[in-house]
Amino acid sequence: MHILGHAERNRLIEENLPLVGYLARDLHSRATHVPLEELASVGALALVTAADAFDPDLGVPFGAYARRRILGAFADEMRSMDWASRGIRKRIKETTAVRDTLTARLGRVAGVEEIAVTMGLPRAAVVEALDDAARTVTSIDDASALEVPSAMTLPDEAAVLRERRDVLERAVAALPERMRAIVQAVYVDERPVKEIAAELGVSHSAVSQQRAEAIRLLRDALERFAAEEQAAEPVSRVSVETREAYFARITALLPRGGRGIAPAASVSL
Repeated sequence: MHILGHAERNRLIEENLPLVGYLARDLHSRATHVPLEELASVGALALVTAADAFDPDLGVPFGAYARRRILGAFADEMRSMDWASRGIRKRIKETTAVRDTLTARLGRVAGVEEIAVTMGLPRAAVVEALDDAARTVTSIDDASALEVPSAMTLPDEAAVLRERRDVLERAVAALPERMRAIVQAVYVDERPVKEIAAELGVSHSAVSQQRAEAIRLLRDALERFAAEEQAAEPVSRVSVETREAYFARITALLPRGGRGIAPAASVSL
């Protein structure tokens, strides 16, 4: 097993911090009952532990390895927040099933009294079950967990999250062709760097450098187009001309007269 040196470990952590932010925001936008700050903290810790445990000799890209560790940490965090016992979940499931059946039959939302009569339960028991249903945390292992938005999403917060995600998608699409291909291969397809390098006809280090620079450009793009305050100094190492050309390609994807993003083909990171 090959253990990373302190400098290399710190470099991997620094370069992949934007990945933590992206994954945390992506999950929070679809499961807003989980605080974004908690997800970011859990994800950052998972990134550090991933760097500590990473063995480059296994041939797995660190980005793909860290991504799995971060998502695993998110799952653990969501499970730890789930207060509902099996009995409570059963009661919630039965009550909501009856409510939905009555609602479909009546053509309107079923009332508490109607649900209670149908189930043969006291009104207080139905009210309690419905209240529990409103605050139950769905397990991240459930395929529907990320498909059900929280009813408590604030409009302003949701708009900011959508904007940042859309900027990131367009920023990926605007990357130079080779960088975009590497980002797709590493973070989406989870392919080994050695395989990507062989396909592109370049060295292992060249792929790693291109991936790292792509992440820095994406971070600059988020600061430029989605930051709520004045953008920070660029972190990418390309020339000013190259960076501005990249920003111009992103701008070309923006609707006229605004910072928001027009509908376009989705590019997943």
